[in-house]
This record gives sequence, C-alpha cells and structure tokens, in this order.
Amino acid sequence: MSCQHLVCAQCAHPVIEGRCAVCRANRERLHGHGLAGLSPALIAIVLLVALFATLALEHLLGV
Repeated sequence: MSCQHLVCAQCAHPVIEGRCAVCRANRERLHGHGLAGLSPALIAIVLLVALFATLALEHLLGV
C-alpha cells in the first residue's frame, strides 16, 4: 500500500507530505522505515554510543 494518494483526515493534505503528526505517523507506518521499528537516527545514535564505549574500554585497558 502507498500513501501517495491518501488524504489526512486531520489536516486535509496528502499524507505523503507529512504536514502534521498524524500524517507523519501513518507515512512511517505504511513505509516501514527503520530496523525493527526503530528510526534510522536512533540506530545511528546507538551505534555511536557503542563505538565510544568500545574506544573508552580500550583506552582504560591499554589494549
């Protein structure tokens, strides 16, 4: 299913434009962006935290 031709009941604009919170939520739900329901930004933050934790651990252990 595509949100290209859907019109939002809250703002009366095409859902694909994502003008309101309802549009954005439905667009994300329909397109299934992200990994396991997580946004790409959240995945990037988790990866950066893991990288910094690894670097800090290496520095502390002197490896």
